Amino acid sequence: MNKLWAPWRSKYIYLRKRSGCIFCLAKKAKNLKKLYILERSAHSFSMLNLYPYNNGHVMVAPYRHVKSLELLSDEELLDMIKLINKAKVIIDKRLKPHGFNIGLNVGKVAGAGFAGHIHAHIVPRWTGDTNFMPLIGGTRVMPESLDSLYELLRER
Repeated sequence: MNKLWAPWRSKYIYLRKRSGCIFCLAKKAKNLKKLYILERSAHSFSMLNLYPYNNGHVMVAPYRHVKSLELLSDEELLDMIKLINKAKVIIDKRLKPHGFNIGLNVGKVAGAGFAGHIHAHIVPRWTGDTNFMPLIGGTRVMPESLDSLYELLRER
């Protein structure tokens, strides 16, 4: 049997489960790198997803803890959309994906892991990035560590 070794992923398996909202914890963080916060703007921030669907998976959330878009002010909504666009442009430039899935899961039944704090997902896609591994082996192959992605995607 073939083995796919990815020992760098073990630190995420053994992460201590945090109580509370990851986005509220991240917005207060002093050490940006520890939580993979890529950028902060006036009303929102972007961060790498610790459990990505694909290489370079970024999330954008407003600072304010609200569960749906219509609860955001016009300024917050525009700021969040601008940050989504900026993250997409940086991912496009640095990782050169063939396409993107960009979206929001509103509510627990829609797949929101943190239903109380609205956030957007920016998932880069490449031709052939869905293969037999997730279907048969229940495993995603991530070609790059979060640490190296953080350095690559962080706007300086």
